[in-house]
Amino acid sequence: MATTWPLVITGNAVLDGFICIFAVCFILINFIAVYAGVSTYAERKIAGHMQARVGPYRIWWHGFGVWIADALKLMIKEDIIAKDTDRLLFKLSPYVVFAGSFACWVALPFIPGWSPANFNIGILYLLAVSSAVVIGILMAGWSSGSNYPLLGSVRSSAQMISYEVGMALAIVAVVMYSDALRMSEIVASQDRIWNVIPQFPAFVIYLIAGLAETNRPPFDLPEAESELVAGYHTEYSGIKFAMFYLGEYLNTVTVAAVATTLWLGGWRGPAPDVLPWLWPLLWFLLKVLVIVYVYIWIRATLPRIRYDRLMAFGWKRLIPFGLLWVMLTGAIVVLPDEFGRDTVITAFAIGFGALVVISLVWPLIAPRASEEVPVP
Repeated sequence: MATTWPLVITGNAVLDGFICIFAVCFILINFIAVYAGVSTYAERKIAGHMQARVGPYRIWWHGFGVWIADALKLMIKEDIIAKDTDRLLFKLSPYVVFAGSFACWVALPFIPGWSPANFNIGILYLLAVSSAVVIGILMAGWSSGSNYPLLGSVRSSAQMISYEVGMALAIVAVVMYSDALRMSEIVASQDRIWNVIPQFPAFVIYLIAGLAETNRPPFDLPEAESELVAGYHTEYSGIKFAMFYLGEYLNTVTVAAVATTLWLGGWRGPAPDVLPWLWPLLWFLLKVLVIVYVYIWIRATLPRIRYDRLMAFGWKRLIPFGLLWVMLTGAIVVLPDEFGRDTVITAFAIGFGALVVISLVWPLIAPRASEEVPVP
């Protein structure tokens, strides 16, 4: 079982706990700040090469200094607040969005035997605190005193709440299969086989719902420039504008970290005897970056879809498939182990996973014949 605070610094358990909390938050905030900057550069370069472009190329080596220039520009840019805004909510909302994603990290086991906060209901905690992002976006749209941010926040909240249902169904299937709510116990249950194999349909549903939760293409409808200027953060500038983007990139890596913990074995991976504490952390980060790379790949490949298709896809396809997979998982989990429960659910996962991929992905990329406009 994972230990919450393994360090003994002062001998006082309460004080040691506060010191560990501060240390973990300090490390995570600095890691996230650097990651958000570097990931903007990586997205530009990866998407550029996928689309036969070079991406940024003029500041430092291969344009690596672009993200530093962006950060400096946002920090020194004037912070403008319109006169019709609700000043308290307007100032508070970027930090609520950031805190909602940041708070999820304290329940994730990064290395064996330790996590910042080893809750016995870690999954429920993740689902609860991640909802703060929706609250922050609604606060931003309402407090801006403008129509475009208000419409953008309503659109974003409807999208995120809808796809949270599909994401929760995927997580429920993993919880049923692992028979645990504690994150460290779910990782421990993957000692024989990672959940991505027997729970592959849930993994696909979670990744698709994660795209909508993080407002990433092809589901970046809240920030549709042609319709809503910049969506819920239209009236923001300077460091507050940067906090929204920092929260968005943090939310992306949070979704990837949760997927790594629940489906990809968490910190598990081959490791030599040298520095045994380092390799699990590296494996965890590597798996997270692989999922982030897949999200960048999708962004560089698929165009933005219409909002009505987005909502119809979530309620008519994603959620019904999630419910069906939860029922199949429940039916198979009650089988005794001597009947080959793992083999049966793996076979179901392979066949049902192929059906999920075809049924979910094809409507996003296939045009509808009834909507084709004839060329005169």
